[in-house]
Amino acid sequence: MSEADNKSVNVIAQETAQLEEQLQGWGEVILAGDRVVRWEKPWFPGALMGGTSVLFLLIYYLDPSVLTGLSCSIMLICLADYLVPTLAPRVFGSNKWTTEQQQRFHDICGNLVKTKRRIVGWWKRLCAVKEEKPKMYFASVISSLLVVAWIGQQVHNLLLTYLIVSFLLLLPGMNQYGIISKYTSMAKREINKLLKQKEKKNE
Repeated sequence: MSEADNKSVNVIAQETAQLEEQLQGWGEVILAGDRVVRWEKPWFPGALMGGTSVLFLLIYYLDPSVLTGLSCSIMLICLADYLVPTLAPRVFGSNKWTTEQQQRFHDICGNLVKTKRRIVGWWKRLCAVKEEKPKMYFASVISSLLVVAWIGQQVHNLLLTYLIVSFLLLLPGMNQYGIISKYTSMAKREINKLLKQKEKKNE
């Protein structure tokens, strides 16, 4: 392992330890949420979709303004930030915290740190493309934003948000059970078949 790799591993370990310390009061809740999003029980996907659907139906029914929705969301975050660290040990029983749970919590924090670093890496690559190939950067960003704007115009905001949130909540479970890799490989096979057929026609 090179010196740069060693440094990167040390930085990740340090950031993971800091995140663990910051989220310690949320440990039991994070582990419970992790079990749900990884579908440890067969009814968890249904419960996730049911809870998400009820929440979005409530938002649709109440139809709050942007300012009201933002205020209520921040208020709920503040309440959770205050109440969860106090109530979680009483509800879950912090005396039942095992080595296995601590290891899982450590893994979750490590994954969060790696995801954050990955996003930062993508942003840096995008900035590098902007500097090195400004025309390609401009064309790709404008094209992507036009596609997103068109999708946003065709699909209702709340429905689009519901679909995105549902997909993100189901993503860890789909990864856990290999559903994403299965359909990705199927799509790759179909694309390869189409490319081969096109090559044969060109011949």
